[in-house]
Amino acid sequence: MTAIHIDNVKKRYGSLQALGGVSLKIGAGEFFGLLGPNGAGKTTLISIIAGLARADEGTVAIQGHDVVTDYRSARQCLGVVPQELVFDPFFTVRETLRMQSGYFGIRNNDAWIDEVMHHLDLTAKADSNMRSLSGGMKRRVLVAQALVHKPPVIMLDEPTAGVDVELRQTLWNFIGRLNREGHTVVLTTHYLEEAQALCSRIAMLKAGRVVALDSTAALIGRISGSQLVVKLSGGKLPSSLHALVSHPDELLAGDKYTIRVNHHDEVEGILATIRDSGAKLEDLQLHQADLEDVFMQVMGGDK
Repeated sequence: MTAIHIDNVKKRYGSLQALGGVSLKIGAGEFFGLLGPNGAGKTTLISIIAGLARADEGTVAIQGHDVVTDYRSARQCLGVVPQELVFDPFFTVRETLRMQSGYFGIRNNDAWIDEVMHHLDLTAKADSNMRSLSGGMKRRVLVAQALVHKPPVIMLDEPTAGVDVELRQTLWNFIGRLNREGHTVVLTTHYLEEAQALCSRIAMLKAGRVVALDSTAALIGRISGSQLVVKLSGGKLPSSLHALVSHPDELLAGDKYTIRVNHHDEVEGILATIRDSGAKLEDLQLHQADLEDVFMQVMGGDK
C-alpha cells in the first residue's frame, strides 16, 4: 500500500519555481528521508502534503485520500511536526493536547495523551503553562500534538533542529517504536547522520526537483571505497596522487588532502609515495563513505 503518492507536483511563487514536477511514492511503514539544501522545496512540498498550500499542478494523496478533494480524510491520516515553534500561550500541556484531540473529533483521549507524554518525557510538565516551557520542551509538545490522533503517517520537518541530545534520543526511540508498529515516517533534516541511521529510503531535492531517489545503502554505495585524509608538514602532495584527490581545491589550499581509496591495501602504497617525495605526515584518518559524501556529490557542493 502507498502511504503518500505525489504525482508531478509543481508550485510557483511569482517568478520562483519552488517545485518543478515532483513525483514520489512512499510505501506504508517506510521510514523515508526527504533531504536537500535550504531552498530546495522541502517545506513547500510538506505544506502541500499537509493541505496548507495548494499545488499549481499535480496531485497528492495520503492513504488514497486526495489532499484537495478529500482533505478531511487525508488530514486525519497525517500528523505533522512543523519547524516553527507554534503554540497557544494560554493553556497547559495537557489542555493543549486535549484540544488537539478535539480538532480531530477525538474525546476521552487521556490514556493515549498520558502515554505520549510519558514517552516524550513531558509528564512532569503536564500541568505547566505552555509559555513557561523551554524551547526543547515546546518542541516535544509539537511532536505530541502531531501524534494525539494516532495518525498512520507522521511527517517530521526538522524535528531536532536546535535541540539537545537527550530530546533527540527520546524522540527517535519513540518514533522508531511507532515505525516498527507500522506507522509511516517521513523526515526532513539537516543532520545527515540521523537520516543515514534512521531512513531506509531517501529522496534528495535540489531546486524543486528530485535529483536522487534510492535506498540509503544504495545511495552510499554510489561512492566507492573510503577516503584517506592526510595532513602534511614540510612538503606538498606528490603530483602522481593529484588525480585521486576528492576535492581538487585542496591542491591549492595547503597541507590537507582527501584521497579516494577503493581498497584498504592501497593505503600503504599511497603513504609510501608521500614518504618518498620527502613530505612528512602530520596526521592521518581513514573515513568510510557516508550519506554526507553522497549529499555533497549530488548537490555539487551545495550545503
